Amino acid sequence: MLVDFEKLPNTSRVWIYQSNRTFSDAEVAEVKSELDAFINEWTTHGSDLSAGYEMPYKRFIVIALDQTMAGATGCSIDASVRFIQSLEKKYNIDLLDKMNVSYKQGEFVAYKTLLDFKKMAKNKSVSKKTIVFNNLVANKEEYLNHWEVPAEESWHNRFM
Repeated sequence: MLVDFEKLPNTSRVWIYQSNRTFSDAEVAEVKSELDAFINEWTTHGSDLSAGYEMPYKRFIVIALDQTMAGATGCSIDASVRFIQSLEKKYNIDLLDKMNVSYKQGEFVAYKTLLDFKKMAKNKSVSKKTIVFNNLVANKEEYLNHWEVPAEESWHNRFM
């Protein structure tokens, strides 16, 4: 069951998929339509899941699930991964590679391999104050408060 992201409780579980490129406006509209359809049909053992999503910066897909009604199981998580994989194929985009880093350069969101990000940190091209996206946050509250943070406040700090 699709729920407005804003109305989901802060305890909702989140999954963040970062894209290796920005979605076009047309792609954002299409992906939102596909997300609407997927979430409206998303179930766990026959029970509807109460979930919503956001697409910040036209660069990320953030899915939140209210687990107070029904929690995600292996089958429902597998279904969401298959859905994300279908988006990757359709839009020729990378959403599942966790070995990449997104960070801000002014208002621009940059995307680098982890190896390139480490080199940039070593060369002081990025600093502890560089805003990074901590895609390891587990729930909506962490997402709202600790997703966009200075590198020194994230797992990225180990490279600084």
